[in-house]
Amino acid sequence: MAKQVMLTNEGLLKLNNELDNLISVKRKEVSEKIKVALSFGDLSENSEYDEAKNEQAKVEARIAEIEAILKNAKIIEDEIIDTDSIHVGSKVRIFEVAYDEENVYHIVGSTEADPKENRISDESPIGKAILGHKAGDTVDAETPAGVVKIKILEIL
Repeated sequence: MAKQVMLTNEGLLKLNNELDNLISVKRKEVSEKIKVALSFGDLSENSEYDEAKNEQAKVEARIAEIEAILKNAKIIEDEIIDTDSIHVGSKVRIFEVAYDEENVYHIVGSTEADPKENRISDESPIGKAILGHKAGDTVDAETPAGVVKIKILEIL
């Protein structure tokens, strides 16, 4: 059985839009590139054809990947997210003691993680460490840089 994937409504919309674009736009573009490359003749030395077929394989692989994610997705409804404890979908304000740094993170499933946007996975070291905890708790997160002490300031 495939692993269940946690998605926010925003993540679901993003994946559906990407899938729609891949199916309705990218597939046609790649198909056209293959037709043009075939018109050049001899396929044994036709780099345009090889590139177009590689691009087609990537597009089809991504379509299959997104379809599998959507098939196994569990949607986290924003309205039912409580602020008593941290779980996927929570937004939290934390204080990283070692770095003397405060951050706000949105805990999301692994497919939506984007550290640049402060969207961290529930499977990341910090995400895993704070799941289930409450505001006021202090936890230790096992990170590649070592153990980091985290004070949970607020669940937003």
